[in-house]
Amino acid sequence: MHVVILGNGISGITAARMLRKQSDCAITVVSDESDVFFSRTALMYVFMGHLRLQDTQPFESWFWDKNHIQRMRARIERIDFGAKTLYAVDGRHIEYDKLVLATGSTPNKFGWPGQDLDGVHGLYHLQDLEAMERHAACMQKTKQRAVIVGGGLIGVEMAEMFHSRQIPVTFLVREREFCDNIFPAPEAVMVSRHLREHGIDLRLQTELRKILDDGHGKCRAVVTSVGETIECGFVGLTTGVSPNIGFLKNTTLETNRGILVNEYLETNLPDVYALGDCAEFRRPAPGRRAIEAVWYTGRMMGEALARTLAGERTAYNPGIWFNSAKFFDIEYQVYGDIRAELPDGQATLFWQHSDGKKSIRVNYTQGSGQVFGFNLMGIRYRHEVCERWLQKGEHIETVLQNLGLANFDPEFYPQHEQDLIRQYNQQTGKNLQLRQRRSLNGVLKFFAENQSNQSNQSNQSNQSNQSNQSNQSNQSNQSNA
Repeated sequence: MHVVILGNGISGITAARMLRKQSDCAITVVSDESDVFFSRTALMYVFMGHLRLQDTQPFESWFWDKNHIQRMRARIERIDFGAKTLYAVDGRHIEYDKLVLATGSTPNKFGWPGQDLDGVHGLYHLQDLEAMERHAACMQKTKQRAVIVGGGLIGVEMAEMFHSRQIPVTFLVREREFCDNIFPAPEAVMVSRHLREHGIDLRLQTELRKILDDGHGKCRAVVTSVGETIECGFVGLTTGVSPNIGFLKNTTLETNRGILVNEYLETNLPDVYALGDCAEFRRPAPGRRAIEAVWYTGRMMGEALARTLAGERTAYNPGIWFNSAKFFDIEYQVYGDIRAELPDGQATLFWQHSDGKKSIRVNYTQGSGQVFGFNLMGIRYRHEVCERWLQKGEHIETVLQNLGLANFDPEFYPQHEQDLIRQYNQQTGKNLQLRQRRSLNGVLKFFAENQSNQSNQSNQSNQSNQSNQSNQSNQSNQSNA
């Protein structure tokens, strides 16, 4: 069997690696972006001088040959699904028995005049990093600024990248506060304030109208929705991404915004699968989006699909939502369901430090007290602990009294769990006390006890099943007698 994987991002490479561990089939990875797999999320640190490009490559050069994973650098322009053949622009072709489409995303463009000028780029591909390097060198000499359009996480990364080289940045964001369509209001205000404290010229409720040409095919300025012209040497388009499936439209492959798949990552065509940013679930898991262009979901899809390709048909299970990011020096983590607007029947417990750079939010149901989400700014919480509480549907008061278990800030960092409990007591009239402070031993004990409980529950379930089977057998024997 020959498995061809189109795309060498996290989802495609994970599928290749995990499949190799379970099968000796032939594997070929095809990509036109790079000869090697690299960590896309680390590109900003290459620009900022923290890493070299080779430092973003998780695997040594010998890894691919040792694991018998073939690589093909080619741009695919057409796929004949009937003949099971991919055709490259240079005339080469490659046949497959199983095809995995992991084509990733492409930055959104919304038809702005001038959007295709030189100096107008997103931050997704390796070529985008190369373009930023080229333009930044010129901008430093000419004292030009960068204009970034779109208030997402990639936009913040791009702003920090230019800021690290003393290039002034103007940030156009259409919302009232940064990310206020994702964050509750206090966190959105915190991020907006923090960006300005770092010298970012943040223009809220301001959109891009057009990009002006310098007469030589390069951008020279933008015109905003309020009629202002801002001179610049670079325009960063960070208004989200869309599945990279343009060449697959109008084929027998069923697509919508992305390539339509079921829970097994199977398309409508036999032996054709899709995963990662380009995949769109026909029936998303409850509380999840049909398309989730997130690093960890791509990795999980790759792991699930590898088992299917190896003969063990496995559904993709995204589990509990989580994400993390960084707004300059404020780290952000979310676990579970945290929305910009609190749904009916749900309550929130929120504490913010007086410095305006740290906060803790826990959301829970008003009636049962079941915790369903954590939102952290400037404070680190353990993923595994939060996930365990969310899976169990733990009560808010049990969580609060043991909240120190989740904290994994560095040693000697101040702990603020007692502040959150104090906030809860003020709101409810209760007198809760913190039982568990930050402690690695406490965390290990927590997991050991949970593992023991799960084992006991499993044994009880098995005993119950055996007892039921025995009773049914006895009843059957009596009936036969």
